[in-house]
Amino acid sequence: MGEDAGKWINRVSHQLKRQMFCEEQQQGQNDLTNMQKHILHFILLETIHRDLYQRDLEKEFKVRRSTATGTLQLLEKKGYLYREPVKEDARLKRIVPTRRALELRGQLLENIRRREAQIRKGIPEEDMEIFVRVLMQISANLSNGEKQKEMELSMEGKGESDE
Repeated sequence: MGEDAGKWINRVSHQLKRQMFCEEQQQGQNDLTNMQKHILHFILLETIHRDLYQRDLEKEFKVRRSTATGTLQLLEKKGYLYREPVKEDARLKRIVPTRRALELRGQLLENIRRREAQIRKGIPEEDMEIFVRVLMQISANLSNGEKQKEMELSMEGKGESDE
């Protein structure tokens, strides 16, 4: 099996994105970019179980603070969410989906269930468990590589400033 894992991950990712895009177009969700849709999906799912803050989005999507801020501002402007200050710390803002966003939650959950069933079709549960563990390890490997590169760049910058 000499296939390139990165190629297959990329191919499957594109297939998933295409299917999500087609479903969302049919449901009238065409005023959002793909990244905004991913973030809104995350917000709608996570706020069922817990309070959500901008730092949670930064961590989940591995984006910088400025990127998360800009995306949240656009989602707020389009009427999908608002941010409310937390009593204990006014600097901290809880992300709250609006009624407009909450109306999408049921469709979203159904789309996820349908897509998961399609993905898992014909694959034994033990194989899926291994597959998910492998994907998690790949993600960790890539994150460690990013951290290592950031450290190297940081050290290069310090070396130049010392000279």
